[in-house]
Order: sequence, then C-alpha cells, then structure tokens
Amino acid sequence: LGGYPGNDDDGRTLQRQRDRNEMLEDFIAAYNYLKNHPDCNGNVGVVGFCFGGWISNMMAVRLPDLAAAVPFYGRQPADEDAAKIKAPLLIQYAELDTRVNEGWPAFETVLKTNNIEHEAYVYPGVNHGFHNNTTPRFNKEAADLAWKRTITFFKVKLE
Repeated sequence: LGGYPGNDDDGRTLQRQRDRNEMLEDFIAAYNYLKNHPDCNGNVGVVGFCFGGWISNMMAVRLPDLAAAVPFYGRQPADEDAAKIKAPLLIQYAELDTRVNEGWPAFETVLKTNNIEHEAYVYPGVNHGFHNNTTPRFNKEAADLAWKRTITFFKVKLE
C-alpha cells in the first residue's frame, strides 16, 4: 500500500482495484495493534497524504480515542461523519488543489460548530502532492514547513 506509479492516471487505476472501506478497516486494525502494543504509551496518531489524507480523516471519525490526525490534501468526511471527530486535527492543504479544497468550507464549519480542535494551513502556490519528492509538484519549502508542523503537532499530542 502506498507509493507512486509515476503518473496520476496509473495511480487512480491502481487505487480503483482496491475497496477503500476495506483499506480503512486495515488501517483501523493497524491502529488497534499499535494502541495495544506494550511499547505504546496509549497515544496513537495518524498522518496520510492524498488518499491517505482521507484515511486520516476517516480514522478520526471512526476512532474516538485517536490522539491526533494529520491529513495532507485529503478529502473531507461527510458533514454527519465529521461531527463525530474527537481527535485534534492538523489539516494541510495545497492552494492550487481546487478538487480537494472545495470541501474545506463545509468541513471547517462542522469542525467549528462542534468545537473540534483543529489547525488548518493552506500552502500558497502549490498543488496536490506538494510533499511528494518523486513528482514534479514537489515543493521543498512547503513540504519542509508542513513536515515541521506535523512533527511539532505529534510531539505535543502524542506525549
């Protein structure tokens, strides 16, 4: 799971070969394994990019004891699902990613209405996938800043 086949069309073709809800269940199983591992302090967070961003959002919906979630340019859950989120969110968007960003205003409204802890950043002048250094959309400055924010967020939320 993961990786980049070299272009978005091939990536979408590969992704359609898997059931997204089955993949979500796989990640929830991994979460449960980690949460119950003897070396875990009980705090588990998730970070995901693109489809993994959607996975991060949906894990926040499904897992009331998730300690933190960091979706990078991930699709937002439906409003009724978003209202169930308990985990603090650090949301990372690319300014030029109109497809994903179109769902942000409604998601933000649900987060605010339900007093769900969140921070959101929109990185100017970059597109979906700006954090992936294997694509032409990679933007080192934005990626470095987003990753620094991610690590800081996890240090605070997972200790």
